[in-house]
Amino acid sequence: MASTNDLKNGLVLKLEGGQLWSVVEFQHVKPGKGPAFVRTKLKNVLSGKTVDKTFNAGVKVETATVDKRDMQFSYMDGEYFVFMDMQTYDQLHIDRKVVGDAANFLVEGFEATVAQHEGEVLFVELPAAVELTIQETEPGVQGDRSTGGTKPATLETGHQISVPLFITTGEKIKVDTRTSDYLGRVNS
Repeated sequence: MASTNDLKNGLVLKLEGGQLWSVVEFQHVKPGKGPAFVRTKLKNVLSGKTVDKTFNAGVKVETATVDKRDMQFSYMDGEYFVFMDMQTYDQLHIDRKVVGDAANFLVEGFEATVAQHEGEVLFVELPAAVELTIQETEPGVQGDRSTGGTKPATLETGHQISVPLFITTGEKIKVDTRTSDYLGRVNS
């Protein structure tokens, strides 16, 4: 249990029905009249749904213990992604549904943060940007070096993104894992 005065971003709360909600934003408000309160924006850990919720100041809320560990993606086993704990070398099979969009950027050997609550995997979180190789894209044409144009490119994971016209097959690029945006070339 924690007080609403102890709320901070990233804290996971266990609210009505045992659902897990992560604090995205919070603000302590002291109006001129009436009691103080805490305005929050909460995100459902499993569904990703976001809601605004207001708590009276000082009210006790139940917190959930979420174990976040850095793990390395090892390989695919059917519909399961196999991750290895870097400290214990234990392997964890995670369903494709739980991995979600992170699957678009996972290559063997990549590290990710795996969050668990009472033995159940909640989500897999990747770094904000990863370096991947372009597996296939149309060749650039002379004169395509100007700004503004993009073309589709397939990453080594099979995910397709838009890249500038001057990018060629086999180049290593940086990609934003949250938006699938091209961020730039990686100098070898």
